[in-house]
Amino acid sequence: MGFLPTTMEEMEQAGIEQLDFVYVTGDAYVDHSSFGTAIISRVLEANGYRVGIIAQPDWRKEESIRIFGEPRLGFLVSSGNMDSMVNHYTVSKKHRSTDAYSPGGRMGLRPDRAVTVYSNLIRRSYKHTPVILGGIEASLRRLAHYDYWSDSLKRSLLLDSGANMISYGMGEHSIVEIADALNSGLDIKDITFIPGTVYRTREIDSLQDFVILPNYESMRADKLEYAKSFRIQYQNTDSITAKTLVEDYGNQGYVVQNPPARPLTTQEMDDIYSLPYMRTWHPVYNKDGGIPAILEVRFSLTSNRGCFGGCSFCALTFHQGRVVQTRSHPSLVQEAYQMAEDPAFKGYIHDVGGPTADFREPSCKKQLDKGVCSNRQCLYPTPCKNLKADHRDYIKLLQELRKIPKVKKVFIRSGIRFDYVMADSSEDFLKELVQYHISGQLRVAPEHVSNRVLSLMGKPGHEVYQSFLKKYNQMNVKTGKKQYALPYFMSSHPGCGLTEAVELAEYIRDMGFTPEQVQDFYPTPSTLSTCMFYTGVNPLTMEKVYVPANPHEKAMQRALIQYKNPANYELVKEALVKAGREDLIGFERRCLIRPGKKGQAQGFPDKKSYNHRNVVVKKKKVIRNVHRKKTGGI
Repeated sequence: MGFLPTTMEEMEQAGIEQLDFVYVTGDAYVDHSSFGTAIISRVLEANGYRVGIIAQPDWRKEESIRIFGEPRLGFLVSSGNMDSMVNHYTVSKKHRSTDAYSPGGRMGLRPDRAVTVYSNLIRRSYKHTPVILGGIEASLRRLAHYDYWSDSLKRSLLLDSGANMISYGMGEHSIVEIADALNSGLDIKDITFIPGTVYRTREIDSLQDFVILPNYESMRADKLEYAKSFRIQYQNTDSITAKTLVEDYGNQGYVVQNPPARPLTTQEMDDIYSLPYMRTWHPVYNKDGGIPAILEVRFSLTSNRGCFGGCSFCALTFHQGRVVQTRSHPSLVQEAYQMAEDPAFKGYIHDVGGPTADFREPSCKKQLDKGVCSNRQCLYPTPCKNLKADHRDYIKLLQELRKIPKVKKVFIRSGIRFDYVMADSSEDFLKELVQYHISGQLRVAPEHVSNRVLSLMGKPGHEVYQSFLKKYNQMNVKTGKKQYALPYFMSSHPGCGLTEAVELAEYIRDMGFTPEQVQDFYPTPSTLSTCMFYTGVNPLTMEKVYVPANPHEKAMQRALIQYKNPANYELVKEALVKAGREDLIGFERRCLIRPGKKGQAQGFPDKKSYNHRNVVVKKKKVIRNVHRKKTGGI
C-alpha cells in the first residue's frame, strides 16, 4: 500500500485503467488523517473505489485538470483544510506571506475562492461529469452567506461553481452514499435523498417536512431577512431534529439542504483512523522541504470530533455539529505505538484532543436519541442541569498513553474548556493536567473580560475564568509546579466598543504581562458572530448589537490590548480620549500611558525600556558573546 496516484504514471503502476473519482484539492497532497483530502479518499478506497489526487492544479491551464482523463463516477473538489480566503488574507485583508499547506510554505499555489475556480475549470473540460464539492469552504458556503472579503451577501456556492452537489460537514457518510448511488447507475440529478448534502432543483413539490428560508433577493434587500434565515439554519444543525431547508433563487430554481448526516459511532471513527495512511507528504515535495502544516499534527492524536461549547465565532456547529464523537482507547493507543516507531519521533505526543480536548462524550444522554436542544446551549450562559461533566475517561486515556515505552510526555494543546473543568465536581483532571500535561504554560481562551461581550461570544462570565485561575494556581502549588496560564483575547468582536476594550486593557495591566497573541475578530462564513457583524443584530434574539467595523476603531481596540508597545501609543491615547478615560493617561501606577512624549507607556520611561525583559536578555547575550571572544570561547 502506498500513496494514492497523483500522475498517470503512478496510476498505471497501480494497475488502474480508469479512476472512479478524481479529487481536486487546494492543498498539497498529505496522506495523513488530519487532512480531509486523505480521509475522504481513503474512505472511498476502503469501500472499493479508485481515487486519484490532483493537488494544487494550475487554475490558469485547463490541461492541469485533465491529467487523469474523465473519471468514471465524478470529480470531488475541496479548497483543502482551510478556507482559501482565510488562507490568503489576514483580518485586515492583507495578503499573507506563507501558506503552511503548500510545498515549503510557498504562497500563491491556489486561487482565491478555490472551490468555485476549480469547479468551473472542470466544467470547461467535462460538461456533464458529476462534480461534488466538500471541505470547509464549500460546507460553510452551502447556502446564502455573508462574504467578508467582498462585503456582500453571496449566493450558495452551488450556483457560482456549476457543481451538482455539496457534501457538507465531515462527509464520510455522505460521500460513500453518493458514490454508491452513482455506481448503481443513478443520475446525479436524481440523488436528492442523502443526509449531509445540498443540491439544486427546479421544483420542490415532492419534498416533505421542509422549511422555506427567506429568498435570496429579499435577504440582499434587507439584512434582517438574512438574520432570520441564519437563525433557522442555526436551529437545524442536528441530524435528529433538523428539517430540510429550501432557499429560493427565483428563475434559477431552489437550493435544498438535507438534514445533516448522523454522527459517527466510535467503531466508525476507529475504522476511519485505522486506514492505511502514509502519515506524511507525497515524496514529490521532498525537494521543497515538505509541507509545513504537518509538523504540528504529525505526532498528535485526534480523539474526538464535534463540540457543544457553542462559541459564537466558531463554525463548528455548522460543520462538525454539537454532538461529540470519540475514538476508543485501543484505537488511540495503537496509533500512538505506530507514531512512536517513526524515526523522527522524539518521545513527545504534541496533543490528544480535537475541537475541545477534554470533551470525550456527548454533553447529555438525551442527545443520542432526541438530538441537541435547538433553543439553548450546554455550557452557556451556565452549564445545563443535564450536562455530564466527567473527565474520568479522558484521564484514563492520558494515563494509558503515558505508559507507552517510547513516550516521554503527552501534551494537551488543542485547548480545554475551563468552564467545563469547573463544572466537574472532581479535581482529578485538573491535577493530572497540571502534573503531567503542561510545559510551563497552559493556553486558555477567556477571549474577553466584559460580560456584555462574553455573552455575545457565547462564553461564560469573567468570574468563571477568575475562579478557574484560582484553582489552577492552587493546584500548581499543591503539585510543586511553577506554571502559568497564558490567556488568548479577541478584539473587535460584535458588542465590543471602546469602553469594553479599555476594560480589557485594564485587566491586562493588572495581569502584569502583555499577551503575545491577539486575534482581531475575523468574520468567516456561517458563524453566529459573522451574522451579527453583517446585520447589526443578534439573530437569535433580533436585538441590536454594536459592531466595531471601522478599521481605525479596530486598530485602536487591538492597540489597547498591547498598549505597552510604543508603536501603539497614539492609537491608545486616541482610544482613551474617545472613551472618556483620560484618567488612564498619567504617571500613576494604574495609568496605561504617560502624557506628552510619544511612545511612553506607563512603567516604560522611553522606547528603549519597552519589553524590558527581552532587552535584558539581549544584553546578556551580547555580554556572553563578548566574554567568549575575550576568553577564546571558554
